[in-house]
Amino acid sequence: MAGLLRAGGRIGMVATLAVLASACSSITNHRGYIIDETLVASVAPGLDNKQSVRGTLGEPTMVSEFGDPIWYYISSRTTQAPFTRPRIDEHTVFAVHFDAAGTVTAADRTGIEQVVRLNPESDETPTLGRHRGFLEDLFGNIGTVGAGGLGGGGAGS
Repeated sequence: MAGLLRAGGRIGMVATLAVLASACSSITNHRGYIIDETLVASVAPGLDNKQSVRGTLGEPTMVSEFGDPIWYYISSRTTQAPFTRPRIDEHTVFAVHFDAAGTVTAADRTGIEQVVRLNPESDETPTLGRHRGFLEDLFGNIGTVGAGGLGGGGAGS
């Protein structure tokens, strides 16, 4: 009987460790357009137009607002370990360029090397110009109000 309890305890401990180990695994998530290599390779400059690209690849993720018409198909794969922020592992942008008639002129692909990392949680916003201290801000205008030549109603009025 004691041997059965020990075996049951070991099985329970192994099961608990298995559950805890699976809880620490990373979560993989796909965001955006799911790229099919065969369909992307079938887009041919000079042969395809907007209608055929839409039929092959579907609606673009984003369309350019200015300049030549460009359709962007954006895809990202992220992983997230427990209690952390998601991290981009793979990022692809497939851009299809069109001319004024709507014919494909070029199709190119860029990857994660084009991604810019920004830190929006900074305490300061960098600005151009002089850095002024607290006392300069407080007393900086003393003597400039009503100074001659600034249209403040001088002697020649």
